Amino acid sequence: MLMNKEQIKEVIPHREPFLLVDQVEEMEVGRSIVATKFVTEDEYYFKGHFPGQPIMPGVLIVESLAQAGAIALLSMPEHKGKLAVFGAIKNARFKKQVVPGDTLTLNVTLDRLRSSTGTGIAEAYVGDVLACKCEIMFAFS
Repeated sequence: MLMNKEQIKEVIPHREPFLLVDQVEEMEVGRSIVATKFVTEDEYYFKGHFPGQPIMPGVLIVESLAQAGAIALLSMPEHKGKLAVFGAIKNARFKKQVVPGDTLTLNVTLDRLRSSTGTGIAEAYVGDVLACKCEIMFAFS
């Protein structure tokens, strides 16, 4: 493990219950990241999504990916202390339901970084199975 939750909190401003990255496994600062979200049955959103058949909402899978990408971006010295927010989400595809007990592996490869924006390809896996893939765009503030 490269970073634990406390170290992640030093890079991005998210906090529980909205911090959706538990650890960083690998990172090439400003270029790519592999992170993990342990999906537990006590996640706040499972009470209503859906009672009796809990499924992690797709938007939270995408948010997990964005947080992972933000860790890689905001670990760059020139972006330290900045805030990375969504600029766009494109071509999001959901291939597998994510349920309590799953370990979500978050892979983000960043490309086209500029002074105020960045884009990347983001993929979330459960084991070897692709759960979600999308293109994300960040804006810095």
